[in-house]
Amino acid sequence: MERRTDEHIVRLRGVTKAFDRTPVLEDLDLDIARGETLVVIGRSGCGKSVMLKHITGLIVPDAGEVFFEGEDITRFGRKKLFQMRMRFGMLFQSAALFDSLSVGENVALPLRKHTALGEDEIRRRVCGKLELVGLTDVYDRYPAEMSGGMKKRVGLARAVVMDPAIVLYDEPTTGLDPIMADVINELIRNLRRELRITSVVVTHDMKSAFKVADRIAMLHEGKIIHSGAPDEIRETTNPVVRQFVDGSARGPIQAI
Repeated sequence: MERRTDEHIVRLRGVTKAFDRTPVLEDLDLDIARGETLVVIGRSGCGKSVMLKHITGLIVPDAGEVFFEGEDITRFGRKKLFQMRMRFGMLFQSAALFDSLSVGENVALPLRKHTALGEDEIRRRVCGKLELVGLTDVYDRYPAEMSGGMKKRVGLARAVVMDPAIVLYDEPTTGLDPIMADVINELIRNLRRELRITSVVVTHDMKSAFKVADRIAMLHEGKIIHSGAPDEIRETTNPVVRQFVDGSARGPIQAI
């Protein structure tokens, strides 16, 4: 796929999606600048993961357009979508490692599936990415032998092993203790700097959001209701955003 130099690597315009007549996204607009770390916050079940699936073309909107590198991916055929997804990395909430594969085999999986590289080069790249996330001498270990934080870092190494243009993080600190959560936050920042990638982080962890974000956007009732730099979000007077940032039971967002 031809690489472009648009200011925005991803743009969503009027994206609307419902499941069983229940609206999830409603006329959603969002721009993601090339090279930025965008954090999307919002309550559990508000549609953050559904939005990520639209960005990668795994879900087709009922209405609206999704642009990647200036092209509307809702018009892509299967082959072109496949080529586009090669430029994405994904860190899943659970790390999503294969228990029957060693760490090295897990990280190498995209290279073996999508490239014709020889085994020596694959091992070199895998070891390089493992070192980048702070793991050495783990190539032959198995996920069952590792802590939750180590598994998350292995998943992150796999997400970047193909040198993607953009990495999507789905609740990257969920299930981690505060120290390991901060390790993951530092890695997100370091990888953005070292690999010069665009990052989209979906989370409800405000400490993580403030640490890694260049910009924070809040998804509420199917739309982005507010977007700004971390300091702006800290000081916002928007009552919905204020309630979420403060983690308060009192406010316009009703507990369900």
